[in-house]
Amino acid sequence: MPSASTAQEATATETATIAKVTLKIPLEATDGSAVTKITGQAITANGSVAYVLKSSRSQYSKKLKEAVAFVPRRSHFDIENERSSTNEFRGFFTLFWISLFIFTVRTYVRSIEKHGAPLNLRFATMFSKDARTLALSDAVLVLSTGICVPFAKAVSKGWIKYYWTGVVLQHVLQTFILFAAIKWTFNRQWPWVQSGFLTLHTFVMLMKMHSYMATNGYLKHVSQQSTELLTQLRDATSRAGGWEKAIPEATKHREALEHETDSSSTGTSISSIVTPELSDGVSSSYVQVHDPAVLRNRLTQVTEPAPIPDDKPKDLTPRALVDHPDPEISALATEYLELESELVSSGPERVHWPENITLKNFAVYQLIPTLVYELEFPRTNKIRPLYVFEKTVATFGTFALLYTTTETFILPYTNPSPEQSFARTLLDLALPFMLAYLLLFYIIFECICNGFAELSYFADRGFYEDWWNSTSWDEFSRKWNKPVHNFLLRHVYASTISSYQFSRSRAMFVTFLLSAAAHELVMAVVTKKIRMYLFTMQLIQIPLIAVGRTPAIKRNKSLGNVVFWLGLYAGFPLLCVAYVLY
Repeated sequence: MPSASTAQEATATETATIAKVTLKIPLEATDGSAVTKITGQAITANGSVAYVLKSSRSQYSKKLKEAVAFVPRRSHFDIENERSSTNEFRGFFTLFWISLFIFTVRTYVRSIEKHGAPLNLRFATMFSKDARTLALSDAVLVLSTGICVPFAKAVSKGWIKYYWTGVVLQHVLQTFILFAAIKWTFNRQWPWVQSGFLTLHTFVMLMKMHSYMATNGYLKHVSQQSTELLTQLRDATSRAGGWEKAIPEATKHREALEHETDSSSTGTSISSIVTPELSDGVSSSYVQVHDPAVLRNRLTQVTEPAPIPDDKPKDLTPRALVDHPDPEISALATEYLELESELVSSGPERVHWPENITLKNFAVYQLIPTLVYELEFPRTNKIRPLYVFEKTVATFGTFALLYTTTETFILPYTNPSPEQSFARTLLDLALPFMLAYLLLFYIIFECICNGFAELSYFADRGFYEDWWNSTSWDEFSRKWNKPVHNFLLRHVYASTISSYQFSRSRAMFVTFLLSAAAHELVMAVVTKKIRMYLFTMQLIQIPLIAVGRTPAIKRNKSLGNVVFWLGLYAGFPLLCVAYVLY
């Protein structure tokens, strides 16, 4: 799995808009040695992205949040994306669509000459079967996810202890919904299109439910730990003479540190070494720290204090106690503030948990095309009607091309005659399957996801990265479907590391195992067979990843990309023929 991302450290302007992000930034001293790791907040100012430093994650955290960053950015094929519009290969994208259009028209003409109609529409008749029942079933599925709100409310009130009663109830509920949906598809005896759609959408809804309940359950745990720390901080200050004495001592100590810093340091104490941009203006950097006191000062200047909840006394000022000369008091105050900061979003709305637990908040989250829940997401200022129209037209137009490809060049070859060899069948299906995959990818991640993002004011359009340049399967797995990858990264990979103390290799295996089982379950529902072909191919990726990380392979990126594309070309028809015939 990918390691946590680095990010550019910069000062925010007054007009900056804050967006929530959780990531780790490796810090280096001037001699190149590692100093510490800190988390950051993503801030957009005048269209660019900067990162404000923030103190390290609390030791009391129940979960480990990996690098799942939500920042304003455009998709690769957005016409307003400056990087894509100036790409030197942009003409090939135009050539692709024109060529595909000409090829489709040629297919229609030949079909009219041979059969008297451009398409026979048998496939359309099949996938439109029982459409009303399918729509109602999907609506019931979506509405059933609303049970997350009273569940989260019960956890926040303390009626249900999330660890571990709530965790068990959550997984029982998700399992029930999954197998109820699968049982319903079998009862209705739907064709593979309807069965596959409802099963896949059920998985999407379950991931959204899981992230919502797990995040709110975790934040309840953080709130409890924060209360306990505040009690410990009271006791520690009482032993040192009480709050009235501790605060002046902390202030005096801070002034001494600042004076020491001013007298021993001239020039810039924190500098960033900017590396090439990652995607759509997001840059990475290593931050060099000359003096820990300077870093502490910088953090104090750029981070806004979290509001003190109503159930906690307002006369306490733990922020000032961070600089107390007593190490115990300073550490407790730092931990307390760190936990409190997790209960507040870093966006402009400053949403405080549990104020987010409402039906409206959950409904908005359901509309946002992401599978990872946050207290607040980066938002756009308005909906662009022309953009929505563009994505709507693109969806239906691309679907027409996908339908033509599937009905004309795939379905007739999925049941080869006894005289046709296995190799010939694979050869006939390789190109149509690849074309269908590219079209389906474009519909889902560029059209549908961007369309819903525009309608829900969601500013982060990073639903995929340049997976077509992949040189290994692990690179492909983390780039081609970012929503699912982010979910697995936070709620499976990172969760197993933090909750069960798994090593990174074991956590990666568990992640691939769960993903492979989910893929195989979909194939079982679609084909009404249990063959484990896809499951096996998914797990084979693990040793292939190890091979791809060898220096000889990593040095030859062109060869790695060729092997990746050949694997995709062979994989789709191979799975199709295997599940249909065997």
